[in-house]
Amino acid sequence: MLKLMVGVLVGALLLAVLLLGLHTTSRLSTQLHESTPKGVDFVPGADHNHVFWFMQVSDLHISQFRDSQRTVDFEHFCLENIGIIQPSLVLVTGDLTDAKTKDKLGSSQFETEWQTYWDILQRSKVLESTKWIDVRGNHDAFNIPDLHSIQNYYRKYSALRREGSFHYIHSTPFGNYSFICVDATLTPGPKRPYNFFGILNTRQMETLSSLALQSNRSNLSIWFGHYPTSVIISPSPGIRSVMASAMAYLCGHLHTLGGLMPVMYSRHSTGTLELELGDWMINRRYRILAIDHDLFNFVDLKFNEWPVALITNPKSALYSNFAREPLHRIAQSTHIRVLAFSKSPITSVQIKIDGIFLGEAVHVSGPLYALKWTPQKYTGGLHNIEAKVQDTAGRINNVGHIFTLTDDITLRFGLLPSIILLTDHHVLAQVLFLITVLSQVALITAFRYLRKPALKNSPGFSTLTSFSLHVLSKTNTTFYPTLLLSLYTALGPWFVGELIDGHIGACFAFGVYVKGHFFQGSLTYIVGILQLVFFNLPLMAYQCWCLLLRCQGHGFCSHFRNVKRAVALPTHVIMCGLYCWQIYSCYFLLQTYGTMSFFLSPLKTWLVVVALILMKRIWTICPSEIRGYVAELKNCQSS
Repeated sequence: MLKLMVGVLVGALLLAVLLLGLHTTSRLSTQLHESTPKGVDFVPGADHNHVFWFMQVSDLHISQFRDSQRTVDFEHFCLENIGIIQPSLVLVTGDLTDAKTKDKLGSSQFETEWQTYWDILQRSKVLESTKWIDVRGNHDAFNIPDLHSIQNYYRKYSALRREGSFHYIHSTPFGNYSFICVDATLTPGPKRPYNFFGILNTRQMETLSSLALQSNRSNLSIWFGHYPTSVIISPSPGIRSVMASAMAYLCGHLHTLGGLMPVMYSRHSTGTLELELGDWMINRRYRILAIDHDLFNFVDLKFNEWPVALITNPKSALYSNFAREPLHRIAQSTHIRVLAFSKSPITSVQIKIDGIFLGEAVHVSGPLYALKWTPQKYTGGLHNIEAKVQDTAGRINNVGHIFTLTDDITLRFGLLPSIILLTDHHVLAQVLFLITVLSQVALITAFRYLRKPALKNSPGFSTLTSFSLHVLSKTNTTFYPTLLLSLYTALGPWFVGELIDGHIGACFAFGVYVKGHFFQGSLTYIVGILQLVFFNLPLMAYQCWCLLLRCQGHGFCSHFRNVKRAVALPTHVIMCGLYCWQIYSCYFLLQTYGTMSFFLSPLKTWLVVVALILMKRIWTICPSEIRGYVAELKNCQSS
């Protein structure tokens, strides 16, 4: 009886398994063209499966006031490049419009610029041929009181029309791929320049963490946004930790630093690549990216240069991620694979490895070319692969990179790009600002209470410098204004004005307050450092020099006759130049934030007047205040 029951039970289980298997087979047969299980391993061969490519362009800065050619070229790019490359999607990572006034000082949203952008999308019909994802940059948020404002033309003229971070899933027959947007633009959006840094609050970080968890079900996740992580302020654990599962983070914003850094790539400690793309505005840069058998590849290109090519297998060792990519597929692959695009038909794709010609790749389908290879020949060390692509117009492009089939070799990115992309610049700026302020305060405070050493015969430069600092610090007329200026630069409101049209706010070193929102200090610290270095500290040094002349018995007119011209004239010229810089900063304030900010600016406009009063006070200082220093200096010089 027991055997019979066991037999029946086993038979029932076998029948259930058989029925489940038939049901699963039926489901798989209907879903085969929808998704391939992530665990199934495919290797790069001579087929067109398991590969797709997309594009990125950033910082268009379409403007109604300057460089109309950038708009013309962008329309040409949409018509020709998008049509030839035919990407699965296009990421436009911010600063769609310029939003700067004709004099480049003010900022506002101009509907004409947005209409121009939208008209290009319509005329080129890119929205019909690809998925177009355009997100906001800091210029697209200039002078916007809230997202529902009529001035927020992004909601009216962009293709996406969606603020905030979001998750887009690109589905293919061979898996799903996550694209997560990091929207760190400020809301409300102050006028320039105080939204150069992006800010994420706790709620936004929680949203991104949730999106990161969702992306774990995808083959790979690509994050993108306008701001590099180095200029994003975020609460603990920080934006880089939240995107730790990403293959790469794509961004723009830094514009190749004025041509000084045409290439800015690095890698987070978590393994995520950070890839800043040069701007379209000046440099006409764009990027092609490909995912081939879950191997991530990209190439940065310049507009109107053909042909373009991207070697997808074997991939570059520099951009490999052992934690997130199936890099073993390279060693198991049967073919070298290259994507090649051009205005004219491609005639040849020739492959070399370590300088040895391997052959000509065969056209597979679309832009894909493949050449059979034996990866076992390249198992040790680093190797250089090159592809020479030629089209019927005779144009030639050589591309290449270093690859490896071992997992014990790690290539490092350049030091300077890594510093730019991986340093939290708002923290660095805050530390430097505080050090500068505290150093100045500590210096004059120490000299005020330190005992002044006796002067020796023929005092040198360092002795006279110390003497002049003692005079400045121990003279109330100069000590208290200098101390107050340093403390006010760190603590007081720099100006009060319309940070957003119709909304009055205040700017401090430690942040900006407008429309009920406080934005943590970032660029303000950098501006504060410039104020200290180019005016506050030079003004203090200039006062020391003038006091030294007064102690030597010179007046304002007499010192021109009796002091060496090689010293006096350059000193006055330099201080005059810095004073003009201070005046210009007042003009900048007027043009940027309006009349109120100009008149209610203790650190800019008021300081221009105070500096003149202070200098007049020094040259007319009461002799009794410095009588002791005059006598001491005369005795030293006479002896």
